[in-house]
Amino acid sequence: MRHPPVTLPPLTARPPMVAVAHGSKDPRAAATVEELLSAVRARRPAVPVLTSFLDHAPPAPGPVLEGLLARDAAGDGPVVVLPLLLTAAYHSKTDVPGVLAQVRRRHPRARLRTAATLGPHPLLVAALERRLAEAGVEIGDPDTAVVLVSAGSSDPSANATIRAMARRWRGRGWRDVVAAYASAAGPAPAAAVRGLYEAGASRVVVASYFLAPGYFADKVRRESLAAGAAVVSPVLGAAPEVAELVLLRYAEALTAAPAAAAV
Repeated sequence: MRHPPVTLPPLTARPPMVAVAHGSKDPRAAATVEELLSAVRARRPAVPVLTSFLDHAPPAPGPVLEGLLARDAAGDGPVVVLPLLLTAAYHSKTDVPGVLAQVRRRHPRARLRTAATLGPHPLLVAALERRLAEAGVEIGDPDTAVVLVSAGSSDPSANATIRAMARRWRGRGWRDVVAAYASAAGPAPAAAVRGLYEAGASRVVVASYFLAPGYFADKVRRESLAAGAAVVSPVLGAAPEVAELVLLRYAEALTAAPAAAAV
């Protein structure tokens, strides 16, 4: 399979970051990821930041890494592979390690550092609150219940992570916060909205735990509003808190012990 040419940054003493996003057929998703990474570059101009996607959009992470490692023939410099994924699930546990294993077979001296997934982290809750506030929601309103909606996963631990986030978020003063999933697990967002109203909530809003727009985010918005949600927040996108978290994960990967950082 032929891949489009990858534009490499100038050589630098700062380790490059190869950000790995999920990818989507929806062009808005790639544009949103690039907007986020532009915000990251603006915060740390000395760090080369390259974009890649696991599916549906070029470039794939393999060719991006191959280009970097081929140029650094000695393999002396580390490269941080940073999953732009909100929970640890199949993509971070299987797809990303699979790509790195293929690259390492061709470049056995490569010093690849794998960052943790973005979530869970308090900065993501702050970003969720930013998006709700931008949509006119008073944060921590005791009369408002929140449905925290993620894509959903076949990995039970990923879904449990969202439930734990919802439980912790209740402490901000909301009437209630419950988890829901766009696919692979229940409850569905519309069912969660209806359930909160049936439990006595006078206002229910939906917090979209998606990095970029696409099929699931659109589906959640449409079905949640039809079920009576007062507000469905926009995706996280290039929220400042997300850009800050990307750089935090980058720094963590570089300071972690090599054995712990590798996948």
